[in-house]
Amino acid sequence: MQNDTPTRIVLIRHGETAWNAERRLQGHLDIDLNAEGERQARALAAALANEHFDVLVASDLARAAQTAKALGASRDQPLYIDGRLRERCYGGFEGLLYAEIEARFPAEFAAWQARDIDAELPPGPNRGETFRQFYDRVVPAIIGWAEDNPGKSLVLVAHGGVLECAYRAALGLPLETPRDFKVLNASINRFIVSDGKLELVSWGEVGHLRPAVMDELA
Repeated sequence: MQNDTPTRIVLIRHGETAWNAERRLQGHLDIDLNAEGERQARALAAALANEHFDVLVASDLARAAQTAKALGASRDQPLYIDGRLRERCYGGFEGLLYAEIEARFPAEFAAWQARDIDAELPPGPNRGETFRQFYDRVVPAIIGWAEDNPGKSLVLVAHGGVLECAYRAALGLPLETPRDFKVLNASINRFIVSDGKLELVSWGEVGHLRPAVMDELA
C-alpha cells in the first residue's frame, strides 16, 4: 500500500567554526565547531526537543557530525553518516580567505563569483567540484533519504552549500542565478518531499540562537 504522507525533512546547517567567523573557505577540510558553534548546537537541540524525528543524518565532516550529535544526545537516537552530504569541494580555494582566493586565483575567482556553474576549480589537496557536479551529488542524496523513509520525519545536518542546493531544487531556481537568500549557521530549514520532489515549508529559523534574556527580577 502506497504511503501518501509526505516525508518531512528538517535541514540544518552546522554550527559556527573559527573559519566561518573569519570567512576562510572550508569545503572538504575538516574543521571543528568553535565555542559559539557548540552553543548554537545546544540551542538547536533545545529548540527541537519537543519535535519527533525518526531519522538523524549528518555529513561526515566534523562540524556537521558534532552539531548532529548534540541533537541526538538527549534522544538516545542513532546518528547516520552520509558523505554525499559534504560541503562542495573547492580544490585550491580551500583553506584561504576570500581576499586570498581573489589575489591568488583571479580568473577562477571571477568565474566563481559570476556563477559559472561548470567552471573548473584550481587543483588543491582535494579535487574540486563544479557547482553542477555538487548539486547533482547533493539533491539526489536528500531525496534518497526521503524515499527510503516514506512518511517519516528526518533531520539532515549538513553545510551551507547543501542548503543552497535544496533551496534551489525546491523553488526551481536556476543554478546560475545569484544567491540572494541567506544560509545561516545552525538555522532550521523545513522541507517536505512529495512525489520525489522537494518542497520548501520554511526557511532560516534562527530565533533559537538569540541569547536568553535575563529576568531582572530573578
